[in-house]
Amino acid sequence: MTVSVLVPSSLTREAEDKREATRKLGYVARAATVFRADRLLVYPDRGGETGRFDGGFVHTVLRYAATPPYLRNEVWGMRDELEYVGVLPPLRAASQTGSESNGSGSTRQGIVTEVGPDQRVRVNCGLQHPISLNVPSQMKVVEGERVTVRISSRRPVRAKLEDSPLPGLVVERTDLSTALGREDAGVCIAASRFGEELTVGRLETLAGRIERDGLTVAFGAPERGLPDIFGIEASTVSSSDEGTTDDGVEPTADPGFDLWLNTVPDQGSEVIRTEEALFASLAPLSLRE
Repeated sequence: MTVSVLVPSSLTREAEDKREATRKLGYVARAATVFRADRLLVYPDRGGETGRFDGGFVHTVLRYAATPPYLRNEVWGMRDELEYVGVLPPLRAASQTGSESNGSGSTRQGIVTEVGPDQRVRVNCGLQHPISLNVPSQMKVVEGERVTVRISSRRPVRAKLEDSPLPGLVVERTDLSTALGREDAGVCIAASRFGEELTVGRLETLAGRIERDGLTVAFGAPERGLPDIFGIEASTVSSSDEGTTDDGVEPTADPGFDLWLNTVPDQGSEVIRTEEALFASLAPLSLRE
């Protein structure tokens, strides 16, 4: 099952300064990590960007946050967008924690620091020193490339390179149609206070399909919800119960989504921040039958 989270490039439009914008993005990355999202995708909202912290800033800070701490200096160096990354909350992603067992171990990211002869490379993967590893015959790596390392033991060190996607949260920029059109997009949900209210019964019908097909859920920006971003009337996004299918997914005004969902019915605050909406939405949608 693949879980993708979509946030707009205008995500930090209300931030007063770079420190506040960076902190907000840190909580977005943390929410995606807590609920084991596979992808955090930044879609364009040019009309909502203020110019100070555009999509490039949002994408860069989120990618930095998703980079394991032991690789950050080597991967990113010094960049203007990263001036206040010290305020980012630690993600402590489970997939980035090495195993002390002698079993199959766990995977973590590494970066190739040196390519040597005889299909061997040195890799920094967060251990005390870079380690020398054999490169599988089907792999070709270059210096500076990020790779997947499986560590089965740290004392003594036993590890190997794997020809597989990097573990942890993947951050990308993409347009909405591409994200919703992926083969593994699964149930595509627009999180909005104008959507159908999430109930126990609706969650029960959704859970089975999400577990089977995966989930893609999109969020809006401060003072700019999804209807505003997509240029549609809020009154048209909610379907009637007559259109509900057996798996709880309903046709909507926007053909890109399977349904619009209000995950905080009867909200007590007039405004729910995007980072709060991520926690409020991903928590129930992560429940399984």
